[in-house]
Amino acid sequence: MPQAQGDVLLVGSVPLESAREVFTTCAAALGPHLETIPDGEVGPRKTWIQCQALLVFNDHPDIETVARPNTPDGLARAYEDNWAFRLKPGLETIDFPELHYARWAIESHAVFRELRDRGEIPAGVRFQISLPTPLGGFVTFFPAPRDRKLVSPAYEAAMLREVAEICARVPHDDLAIQWDVCIEILEVVTGASALPGDPFERAAAQFDRISRAIPSGASLGFHFCYGDLAHRHLVEPDTLALSVRMANLAIANSGRRVDWVHLPVPIARNDDAYFAPLRDLDRTDAKVFLGLVHLQDGVAGSIARAQTARRHLTHFGIATECGLGRRQPETLAEVLRIHREVADRLADISA
Repeated sequence: MPQAQGDVLLVGSVPLESAREVFTTCAAALGPHLETIPDGEVGPRKTWIQCQALLVFNDHPDIETVARPNTPDGLARAYEDNWAFRLKPGLETIDFPELHYARWAIESHAVFRELRDRGEIPAGVRFQISLPTPLGGFVTFFPAPRDRKLVSPAYEAAMLREVAEICARVPHDDLAIQWDVCIEILEVVTGASALPGDPFERAAAQFDRISRAIPSGASLGFHFCYGDLAHRHLVEPDTLALSVRMANLAIANSGRRVDWVHLPVPIARNDDAYFAPLRDLDRTDAKVFLGLVHLQDGVAGSIARAQTARRHLTHFGIATECGLGRRQPETLAEVLRIHREVADRLADISA
């Protein structure tokens, strides 16, 4: 089998019960293909930012809960069934002592290190932590513009403290941090600005702040997303043009090396028009991962999309469009097998 390390990206979440199970399962299935491996975003993180609503905002003394999902675990399953919060009257400032991301990362890294020391994770593979951008972590939960303006700087400061704690506790040569960029894309395609000002200018400034927080010895990636709640985009991408523009913005404004970018590919898009914007990607040294792997049409469909993409970008790795956490656990083995076979076949074609 071709030993093409780094040609597969696991975006973040994985539908298993523990970080240990995620590490061992994914390393066994894809070890030679991985440069990074996530802990699966298990537990309350399986639905991305729902953990922030459940654990950070819901019990905050300065926040009132206006609506919550109609689910036993408090995790939304649909866009229209989500948390909503408002700040209590009279507040001028707010603080978030902990977002829990550093706590989760430090716990998972201990398991990662143990398994790597035992050879169950290949040497050289880094521990991947996937984080929402500060804007993405809070804004959908606070509908009032004034609340958003007050929460935004406080939440970003809290996220950067979480990153600082992670970087202080996890060796930098073990570490890979991925920023999940979703709201920044959705506010452009929907025309509904999350905050005042030009969304591209705000995104560029945010990319600068959050990237400079990550030491040069750690790896940095960006995942660009159109939403994936209940396995459907909030808005379907017309082409890769906006994702490429955001990727270029991140690379140009990160103030350090960007190691990878991940771009989505819907299952129905196998046409040149969708992939043509890849020619405009200014990736410098960043690897490109295309989210073209889909369970529904398996190896054949994924290879077909990859062959079309190669007419516009010669070298790229593969991934799914978004995380795997909301899939049924019994489908995971097949999804991982598709990754492995597609990566092997693409390597053979390139040889």
